[in-house]
Amino acid sequence: MGYRVVVAGATGNVGREMVNILAERAFPADEVAVLASSRSTGDEIEYGDTGKMLKVRNIEHFDPAGWDIALFAIGSEATKVYAPRFAAAGCVVIDNSSLYRMDPDVPLIVPEVNAAAIDGYTRRNIIANPNCSTAQMVVALKPLHDAARIKRVVVSTYQSVSGAGKVGMDELFEQSRNIFVGDPAEAKTFTKQIAFNVIPHIDSFLDDGSTKEEWKMVVETKKILDPKIKVTATCVRVPVFVGHSESINIEFEDEISADDARRILREAPGVMLIDKQEDGGYITPIESAGDDATYISRVREDPTVENGLNIWCVADNLRKGAALNAVQIAELLGRRHLKKAD
Repeated sequence: MGYRVVVAGATGNVGREMVNILAERAFPADEVAVLASSRSTGDEIEYGDTGKMLKVRNIEHFDPAGWDIALFAIGSEATKVYAPRFAAAGCVVIDNSSLYRMDPDVPLIVPEVNAAAIDGYTRRNIIANPNCSTAQMVVALKPLHDAARIKRVVVSTYQSVSGAGKVGMDELFEQSRNIFVGDPAEAKTFTKQIAFNVIPHIDSFLDDGSTKEEWKMVVETKKILDPKIKVTATCVRVPVFVGHSESINIEFEDEISADDARRILREAPGVMLIDKQEDGGYITPIESAGDDATYISRVREDPTVENGLNIWCVADNLRKGAALNAVQIAELLGRRHLKKAD
């Protein structure tokens, strides 16, 4: 006996990826419902490569009673309306928005990092999916933290436009095309031209001069991994369609060499180490697109601090940064709690 699963926001980038990954991983679902707003009601979405078509239903009129798990990719405002209703009906919500991430009664989960924390889901019947840039970073940090205790992290991100949704991808494409034919490259979604440019600004600015995206990386890393870790982040939007990259400088309490780190990362769950010290011996975002792994390259010691390392971290932000992690949470929930498919 399998689960009855809902994907809310199934017509968006992340929602479509959730549907595809459920099919790819043969998630034990007896029934899958795909939901969106009234604008998409009646449209059809293919269930991965199975050939099976799913008809989009209106989330406003959907009754969640009797459904087991709902994967939400509908943004914070809609989640605020629908998540409590689904949770109250007994359907466990796995939410990709930022709404519940820092709620003390809602576990924030990356299965390779803090699987046991999922046990707290019963307080609200809601589980939060972390920010895309945080998710891949903590997968890389966890095995190193276990080995040598991380004191401080300095991270600079190179985040693709798909993190801003389809409108971000469309803007990069349209601006690039316009530049080639001599037309104006008008900024609509982003604050400045994104084609052939980088923008050191993601999400809104806070009083201390940081952005909300940077704040998310700080507080989410502390909640998921260890509240004692000091984190400082600079988040940058780059003209890449899919795949976030991060340059991470790590300071440890205990001694750890680059060779030690490579050995640890080679065996770490969810990590793929590609670190040849030669031309092309590293992973770039275009190579991570469509893959599940968090790729690590350029592992090297930082001689400017005691027990310091630098690493390069790349992942498909639509998968590990969002949809894949949500499905992995659903799999973990099934194994530890729901157990219908046993």
